[in-house]
Amino acid sequence: MGLGGCIILIAVGAILTFATDWHMQGVNIPVVGLILMAVGLIGVTTFSGIARRRRVVVPPTPVVEEEKTHHHRVDGYSDGYGV
Repeated sequence: MGLGGCIILIAVGAILTFATDWHMQGVNIPVVGLILMAVGLIGVTTFSGIARRRRVVVPPTPVVEEEKTHHHRVDGYSDGYGV
């Protein structure tokens, strides 16, 4: 359920709680509205927590290119032995 679904749950719950005067035998409509609003609020907080974790930005690691220097020795010691 996305953020839009959570907001719809809150809106429907508020309408059932505050804007209706329906009476059904065995069903307390204002309590159903409060439950829908609570579920919508829980969904909004959960969705925002997940969205916040997804947006963590890791700075790029700088690429350091090393210059390759070629030292050619002509005296027979170019492999490093005997120095």
